[in-house]
Amino acid sequence: MGILRGIRVAAVTLCGVGGLSGAMYGLLTGQGKRARTLIGRSTTDPHRADGLYPGGVGSVLKFAVLGDSLAAGLGAENADLLPGVLLARGLVEETGRSVHLTTYARVGATTRTFISQVDQAVADPPDLALVIIGGNDVTGKMRVRTSAALLGIEVARLRAAGAAVVVATCPDLGTIRPIPQPLRSIVRQWGRMLAKAQRAAVLRAGGIPVPAADLISAEFHMRYSELFSPDRFHPNGAGYRHASDVLLAPLCRALTAST
Repeated sequence: MGILRGIRVAAVTLCGVGGLSGAMYGLLTGQGKRARTLIGRSTTDPHRADGLYPGGVGSVLKFAVLGDSLAAGLGAENADLLPGVLLARGLVEETGRSVHLTTYARVGATTRTFISQVDQAVADPPDLALVIIGGNDVTGKMRVRTSAALLGIEVARLRAAGAAVVVATCPDLGTIRPIPQPLRSIVRQWGRMLAKAQRAAVLRAGGIPVPAADLISAEFHMRYSELFSPDRFHPNGAGYRHASDVLLAPLCRALTAST
């Protein structure tokens, strides 16, 4: 399912088809098509830069990044601006330890397909894991309760394998300006509901949730032209740097709490 077609279907589902007038249904359908045309489709995979980032003392810190295209860094201009790379280097600076980065994240991942990433990660458990997932659950109209429950199960698996886990909850899809109103407000509402449910599930599973919509999205609203990539849907390198600056502190706290 195309991402913007999914957004339109999700919006119609959220409103309840029975409660929509023919005019409103037609409006949402038309807006989904228009947004899909404006954004287009990504045709390239993100850069990859997994490996060792040297530090000074202590054992090597194994750091894993799991999730969707935001975790993978789609839209970054080069490998140095991938969120995993920015955070790995930040962890080296903060801890003094060498960091080995492994990226399991995949473009288009949902919380259902995320299970396979966790399968790979627990086979060689990281010390610290960052998860960014949920946007495709909204565009794919997965039930909020189902999505959050699946996430909780996988966070618990990572924790049982010995990893400290930080989860950036569903971002604010209302920052995507090619999605016109009222469709944008509807999708924002869905994402907010999912983020709230994700937070509760992550806490129950022993992870640390970070409210991405609250802590990260405001800057994207204000600096839209500076922080988004040409597809107008994913961040660019500057956008990933902003997000990484917010996420580094929770990752350090999670690491300290687990030792």
